[in-house]
Amino acid sequence: MIDIPWDFTVIPSYFPRFYGAAWLTLQITVFGILLGLVLGLITALMRISNSKIIQGPALFYIWIIRGTPLLLQLFVIYFGLVEFVDIPRLTSAVIGLGVHNGAYMAEIFRGAIESIDRGQKEAAYSLGMTKAKAMRRIILPQAFKRSVPPLGNQFIIALKDSSLASAVSVRELLLTARQIGSSTMMMMEMFVVVGVYYLLMTSVLTVLVSKVEKRLRVSDRRS
Repeated sequence: MIDIPWDFTVIPSYFPRFYGAAWLTLQITVFGILLGLVLGLITALMRISNSKIIQGPALFYIWIIRGTPLLLQLFVIYFGLVEFVDIPRLTSAVIGLGVHNGAYMAEIFRGAIESIDRGQKEAAYSLGMTKAKAMRRIILPQAFKRSVPPLGNQFIIALKDSSLASAVSVRELLLTARQIGSSTMMMMEMFVVVGVYYLLMTSVLTVLVSKVEKRLRVSDRRS
């Protein structure tokens, strides 16, 4: 008989000790996603611009972010920018996650915008709409609907990536597990607790994104 060195019966009793860390993880994720959405949309609009001067910074931003790991970006923000401005640990984690996700969301938005039939743009122009007005009223609403599935995947990735905030001493789920595990000598048990928390949160997020997709499909049929 295999002698298992872990005591998983203690897991339920330790669950409440992670409530604060789970809440902090959600804050990092939500604010990081919101920042990423703003940066992503702005960058996507810059990418599809006809001006090379406007396209250039967007391309450079996407190239840098997609070509380097998130952990390195967090270190650059936390240890680099702190020389110029005083950035709290939580804020640096949110900025890092937002900037990182913004590059990927930019490509999602760009692909969705470019997938809209060109005839709709020309029809909007023929009705007297400016390019900005056509983009706001005709193109972006349709592009957003097409972006929901890949954005949902990116949101889930962002939730899991928030664990890297532990590298800059943000006491989210992973760092809390390591601290409690080292003090109780039950590291594996604490990692299991964290795994359950992440599974619960990603499952809820998956269900929410699925519901949004279904509602958008229903609205498309009605229209």
